Amino acid sequence: MPALVYFKSLCNEFAMPLHLHDTFTRQLKEVRPHDGQSLRFYCCGPTVYAPAHIGNLRTFVLQDVFRRTVEANGISVKHIRNLTDVDDKTIRAANEQKLPLEDFTRPWITRFQEDCQSLNMLPPSEEPAATAHIPEQMKLIETLLAKGHAYATDDGSVYFKVSSFPSYGKLSRLDERELQSTVPEGPQDADEYEKADRSDFALWKGRKPEDGEVFWETPWGRGRPGWHLECSAMSMAALGSTLDVHGGGVDLVFPHHENEIAQSEACTGQLFVHHWFHCAHLMVEGEKMSKSLGNMYTLDDLTKDGLSPLIVRFVLLSGHYRQQLNFTFNALHAANEALRKFSQTLLRIIPRAEIDLATFRHWCRAPGDQNELFNESPLQNAWNLLCRDLNTSGAWGQLMKQRGRWEKEKDPGILQRDLQALAHLLYALGLEQLPFAPEEEKSEPEAPAEIQTLAEKRWQAKANRDFATADELRDSLKNKGWLVKDSRDGYTLRPATKS
Repeated sequence: MPALVYFKSLCNEFAMPLHLHDTFTRQLKEVRPHDGQSLRFYCCGPTVYAPAHIGNLRTFVLQDVFRRTVEANGISVKHIRNLTDVDDKTIRAANEQKLPLEDFTRPWITRFQEDCQSLNMLPPSEEPAATAHIPEQMKLIETLLAKGHAYATDDGSVYFKVSSFPSYGKLSRLDERELQSTVPEGPQDADEYEKADRSDFALWKGRKPEDGEVFWETPWGRGRPGWHLECSAMSMAALGSTLDVHGGGVDLVFPHHENEIAQSEACTGQLFVHHWFHCAHLMVEGEKMSKSLGNMYTLDDLTKDGLSPLIVRFVLLSGHYRQQLNFTFNALHAANEALRKFSQTLLRIIPRAEIDLATFRHWCRAPGDQNELFNESPLQNAWNLLCRDLNTSGAWGQLMKQRGRWEKEKDPGILQRDLQALAHLLYALGLEQLPFAPEEEKSEPEAPAEIQTLAEKRWQAKANRDFATADELRDSLKNKGWLVKDSRDGYTLRPATKS
């Protein structure tokens, strides 16, 4: 939408423009397009060597809520989310499978995009890949070399000279002592032993034997780009030298985003980012996600028993983005129940508002002007909470409080007003698929004792987090003609022929 709508919203006493915490200033700042037209939003995307786990996906879901809320505020967004398709992990995995790099990464890119679609994320305006922007990266290096901010080594690598950028560490607020302590002592990786200083970082990595055929010819030798360089080159190619908002997980603050700032500002002499947006980590059942614990769940892991991806999205946005979220299976079942009850309320009140379900869904897909929708609306508090640092859980809590009032309301006009405001909020949260369609009431035959025993063993295995056994039992039940569906407090069985 045009910037005029945005500036009008600033003058409206009922409107509340979006304010978001800025990692650099450690303060809430208003989000706005500095060119007065479109918000330039860049997100560090996935490294495509494996399926994204729910920790990765939480960051992307929250970035999607941010973008939607900006758009619902009347501001157009140019959203860039990159694909890291060349780095140590992708090269190693491609060589292990004896595949060309592109053939290895392509299926993982498709898998990631399918997961994003299943979680109802809006597609980015552009999704650049690192391997498609090698010329831009080489040009950036050439500029840094010419300005004295970088140096080449005999092995074909190029490093950024941190000492040439006095404000290095300003995002993460590292002093020199802290900066040195973040660099490990002892032997370094083979492509880093010629660094002039331990704090310098690689812009370009000279070719090593284990890289195989993954390399590009450059004036300083065969090699491949460094991870930090890729993002600077892709973001500036798509959005210009200065971005309005740059997002990512909190683990990227140092060194990745710190290095992006240094190499970008040293190259252009301009501010790189106006507003830094970082999301906190995800815990699983109170523990850190790790391969050794077997808790790096993917979207498929959580939805293979028929659970809607919308439930997963709801759980991932159920906590504040700057606080660690503890993902639990109890929370997943509770979310399923909460959205079911909310849907039931909507399905009852939509006809009483003298509209049909199709009309409500259209409102959700095409959010209106918040200046009109929230003028004297009881949902204004929910909108204000969302616009104050993306308080998604607070906004949802306000919506749940309205259920009782809606059930009692008899005036179609009031219900229509509230449903239009609700549609605006559901769009911003990415929950516009609500309400769930009503399921037909069916009387199912009782499962035989053998089936009930298997189902109970599966439930116990899942409660004990023995997911391999639970999966085997689920498959066994399916082979015997029965489907099991979990809920918060248990499970139900139904014949597979009625699925």
